[in-house]
Amino acid sequence: MRTRTLRRAGLIAVAAGAVATLAACSSTPSASVDAGAETPTTVAAGPRLAVSYEGGILVLDGETLEPVADLASEEFTRLNPAGDGRHVLVTMSEGFQVLDTAAGSADEPVLTDLIFAADAPGHVVRHGGKTILYADGTSDTTIFDTDALLAADGELPEAETVPGVEAHHGVSVVLEDGTFLTTVGNADGRSGISASDASGAVIATSDACPGAHGEGTAADEAVVFGCENGALVYRDGEILKLEAPDQPYGRMGNAYVSETSPLVVGDYKNDPDAEGYLLDAVTVIDTEAGSLEVVDLPEGVEYTFRDIARGPQDLAYILATDGAVHVFDPAAGEITDVFPVIEAWEGPADWQDAHPAIVVRGDIAYVTEPAADAIHAVDLTTGEIVTSATLDITPNEIAVAAG
Repeated sequence: MRTRTLRRAGLIAVAAGAVATLAACSSTPSASVDAGAETPTTVAAGPRLAVSYEGGILVLDGETLEPVADLASEEFTRLNPAGDGRHVLVTMSEGFQVLDTAAGSADEPVLTDLIFAADAPGHVVRHGGKTILYADGTSDTTIFDTDALLAADGELPEAETVPGVEAHHGVSVVLEDGTFLTTVGNADGRSGISASDASGAVIATSDACPGAHGEGTAADEAVVFGCENGALVYRDGEILKLEAPDQPYGRMGNAYVSETSPLVVGDYKNDPDAEGYLLDAVTVIDTEAGSLEVVDLPEGVEYTFRDIARGPQDLAYILATDGAVHVFDPAAGEITDVFPVIEAWEGPADWQDAHPAIVVRGDIAYVTEPAADAIHAVDLTTGEIVTSATLDITPNEIAVAAG
């Protein structure tokens, strides 16, 4: 039986050498974007973008793409929206550090000294009013009320910790009724998932998911986990295994979902020995019908894990190596429109290397173009580029705080 520990999440100060740097950077925003204007002295309330680069995080106004702040960080960080419309959780060496983007206000962004402690911080999941943090080094799961960060006054919100069993690169999800889903594995790999109810009693398990990775919650709280030979779907207390058409290896590792659609779009790879990170097919999982289909993309249309997002009308938007955003209708299983945005690009040599990425807020997609040190805002209803900015840094990861 799983035991849960309720505690106030540990507050960790940033390493002494970095505190002064972070304080200096966050107290006075600096102009690190050339968007045709100097950094404004007053900032309009609205959405904000956090853009990571080597050794820093740039915060931009989500409407104008003008700079708001330039904050020092570790050499490589990952950016995860906290889910409250204002904060971003930054994966640092000591855990998930809280970035206050000040979205929806005229405040200045700050990379706070608040850190959700985690040994090898990994996946961040937002669902049902909860934010769920996973520590790969211990397999501990930290859970807190998403909106509690908004009320935080110099300290982290109260958080619940579910201790891990065996450390692995995993992920956890909490459903609205308290059901707790988590991957099962150890240092040698992952094998499946376990589901337990709010009391901690195990209600379902599956070991039929080699290489379990990633998750996504679709309509009616159907949860999908990727496997190296297909996927698992958890729904209403039961786990369904969906086999990939390619066996023994047909890997889905990331799920791109809309919580108003039963259709899940996933990435797909059927050659374990393929070099590089570019993919040329997607999976479509129907969580109601219990089906998995692989759709080959048109020739020359390739992408990485950073290049798919769900958006208007529950469609999927794929930023491909030809420089265009391809509108993918999961119900039809086909590309229905193409929006040219950036120059053609090649896949990264390493997954951490800067390469184009896409995130969506409402009808607007934000697309990075590292080769040009640029970022673009695209109206997904028309395909028009509404705003572009040239940066003084090379963008890597991106996260949006809606305000």
